[in-house]
Amino acid sequence: MQKKHAKRLIIGLSGGIDSAVVARLCQIALGDESKDRLLCVFLPSSKTSAQSRIDAKELVERFSLPFIESPIAEYDKLFSSQFVDSNALEVGNFCARVRMALLYHYSSVHKGIVIGTSNKSELLLGYGTIFGDLACAINPIGALFKTEIFSLARILQIPESIIAKPPSADLYPNQSDEGDLGFSYGDIDSLLAAIYLESTKLESTKHKPLTSHAIHLKALRKKLYKHFDQTLVAMVLSRIKANQFKREMPEIFTPKASLQRHLHKALIRI
Repeated sequence: MQKKHAKRLIIGLSGGIDSAVVARLCQIALGDESKDRLLCVFLPSSKTSAQSRIDAKELVERFSLPFIESPIAEYDKLFSSQFVDSNALEVGNFCARVRMALLYHYSSVHKGIVIGTSNKSELLLGYGTIFGDLACAINPIGALFKTEIFSLARILQIPESIIAKPPSADLYPNQSDEGDLGFSYGDIDSLLAAIYLESTKLESTKHKPLTSHAIHLKALRKKLYKHFDQTLVAMVLSRIKANQFKREMPEIFTPKASLQRHLHKALIRI
């Protein structure tokens, strides 16, 4: 925060466990300054459940978190009216990007930085919206699997109502992460940990992952994970391969060195 010369930390609260843990961690890190240097923003869409609002407010009240509500229902209603054939996922992705746009607006207004709330399980699976909820300046929980987030939440005394409810992106009624993925986070995380450990063993100076969440391609060989449920293996490997791009910075085309030198010399002459 000091390196980025930020005056405030901006967090999007969802009523879920990840953002609750991040909000509490930031409050602890800031200490007595959190009253003036932390801002939690609840951004409900037209699909946001009433329970999410209740859970977000319970968290805020328990820990006296600086809080505002900034509804986005009018945005997603406009999107749905303009794109009448859009499905729940498309609307959800739009809402995720609108939320992030507003969080960055608040960061601009308050000279702050946006704090990420995606855990390692979501990052490896690509279970998030690129330039939406995956966008941030700092991510305090990106190295923790979802099952570790549950353990941390209990240490931080996050309300039990938040810990106990099924993780959900809140895209539509009764939607849940584990329902979408088809397996519990306990099963998923066990396999993801094995894949990540295999990837780190395969790393070399020549084949170093682009980010801490990139996976070495050779670690994605199905035969390495025979002792896991094979339907689970197929789902997880497929998601990691398909969504690797979400964990990497955008590629910038780089001409050959000789061409770059030629172009730069031409610019110098100009």
